[in-house]
Amino acid sequence: MTQTRLYFTTGKIEADRIFAAFETAFEDEGLPIAILEVDEDRDIQEVSLYADGDVDAVEARVKEILAGLALSRPIAREPVPDIDWVTRSLEGLKPVRAGRFFVHGAHDRRKRHSGELAIEIEAGLAFGTGHHGTTAGCLEMLEQVVRRERPRNALDLGTGSAVLAIALAKLAHIPVLATDIDPVATKVAAANARLNHVKALVETVTAPGFHHPIFAARGPFDLIVANILARPLMRLAPEMAGHIALGGSIVLSGILDRQRDAVVSAYVGQQFRHVRTLHREGWVTIYLKR
Repeated sequence: MTQTRLYFTTGKIEADRIFAAFETAFEDEGLPIAILEVDEDRDIQEVSLYADGDVDAVEARVKEILAGLALSRPIAREPVPDIDWVTRSLEGLKPVRAGRFFVHGAHDRRKRHSGELAIEIEAGLAFGTGHHGTTAGCLEMLEQVVRRERPRNALDLGTGSAVLAIALAKLAHIPVLATDIDPVATKVAAANARLNHVKALVETVTAPGFHHPIFAARGPFDLIVANILARPLMRLAPEMAGHIALGGSIVLSGILDRQRDAVVSAYVGQQFRHVRTLHREGWVTIYLKR
């Protein structure tokens, strides 16, 4: 069945209000809702609602909800064929080598070299295949940090597909807590941990921020890696400081080159010391020590 995407743009504050209203209004139908940051500097967010069946009726309800919030936005439509786009896109991706790591799909198992730390990632609804500059940069940096610091207890915050958690488990042979706010992501992460034979080391938990009791139970951490986005990373700086062991290290990514100084400043203010920045494809990976 073909779905139709109803979408419009607005600011972040309005987008959050609209998302909450849509969740309540369309809870029974289970219609997917999404927010995408189109332009961070100009505060442009794209809100999407995926409808099937009577699209006109759904659009009418969307307009009623917006009117109830004293908002009015032109709504565009886009047909979405019933295709697993994630699987299709990953089928054509080439394997990635980053340091000792080799990230690949099932179709590229034969390309693994002796001595490489192979990570097989299946298609799934979670970010992180190793192909994005941020993920590859994290893999390179983690190899250096683990060799230098020899951590014993690690956290992968915002784990996505768990590629970084799996990398840590394979490289350091230590327990890794892998958390994400998205339950779909943690399900995919758990499956990937099993696929890569590190299920005993990688624990996956759905947890927003640091509010889940698992962090107190498993922390403090010798190493935290977080490949998210610059703004949430800056907001999390005080909590990162509260959950890292004294002398521990953090690896941060999802940060554009131009955002690097602001992120470093946020963590220096929490008694972290900048060690190194790795630049890759317009993105940076930052290594700091407390």
